[in-house]
Amino acid sequence: MKTLITYASKHGAARKCAQMLKEKIAGDNEVIDLKNVKNIDLSQYDNVVIGGSIYVGAIQKQVTEFCSQNIEILKKKKIGLFISCMNENEAEKQLNQVFPQELLEAACVKKSCGGEFNFKSMNFMEKMIIKMISKAEAKNNPKAKPINIRENVSKLILANINEIAQAMQV
Repeated sequence: MKTLITYASKHGAARKCAQMLKEKIAGDNEVIDLKNVKNIDLSQYDNVVIGGSIYVGAIQKQVTEFCSQNIEILKKKKIGLFISCMNENEAEKQLNQVFPQELLEAACVKKSCGGEFNFKSMNFMEKMIIKMISKAEAKNNPKAKPINIRENVSKLILANINEIAQAMQV
């Protein structure tokens, strides 16, 4: 069984998830960044995992284009879908909004893998928006602490990454 793991990432969390899946899925695997590769011969793969990060409520256009251009071929394969998303409360809703309904129905596994804030890769405005949001959340929730934008934050959900890998091997 040959598995293709495709992704697109804004700040690296989806790339990290894709690499982790490559290590965990047994067999012949290949990881492709959809931002760098446009035409993929899907005939050589039995399984396909598709993922991307959620940024301002949307997934990267490369993921959307890959899904729409290959939907008929993808529906005939074993499919796994994932998103990288820091907003745990909205993750399932966002997962179901960013992928085509036909793929959601065909997928054997769909998961949010959590996310990361990699502040070194962000511009000034992105950092300030995250800082403001985290301060507002801390004000409304005494248990929450504002995020220090000098320290990266990782909230990857390893259990979900393991579930995807396991589902793709069965």
